[in-house]
Amino acid sequence: MTTCYTHLESPLGRLLLAGDELGLRLIGFTAGRHASEPVEAWREDAAQFAEAARQLAAYFGGELREFQLPLAPEGTAFQLRVWRELQRIPYGETISYGELARRMGNSKASRAVGLANGANPLPIVIPCHRVIGGDGTLTGYGGGLEIKRKLLELERARVCNAAQPGRLF
Repeated sequence: MTTCYTHLESPLGRLLLAGDELGLRLIGFTAGRHASEPVEAWREDAAQFAEAARQLAAYFGGELREFQLPLAPEGTAFQLRVWRELQRIPYGETISYGELARRMGNSKASRAVGLANGANPLPIVIPCHRVIGGDGTLTGYGGGLEIKRKLLELERARVCNAAQPGRLF
């Protein structure tokens, strides 16, 4: 299988998208502490990512709340379980690492859940930005806390949180 890639301009900055015949494998931020770059063996092919680009643009424009893309993230069995559970967090809502661990059946696994969350290769599409600290604070994000804040603000701007009016996080 040949891995292809493209770059996509977004309100968060330039993104690197990579994938193959099985689906999207990576969305990387090209700036910041954990900047992503294409691997030399990858082939550039923007056409392969037309649908992903369309859906990401719709998301950033407030027109899409749930992605419908073929995804092929690589990780351990535990990481894959965490990433599937992340996809169940509704648009505009946040949960804590502890709550995510409880939903997975092990309330003591919040640290392991946090590590798997941090290893998510498909941020935005697999919404790891929706997981916050137990005290409501923003904690770790591969693209940086400012990007996490922007993603949450984007979603909250379109969802009225009647339970906690005026509170973003």
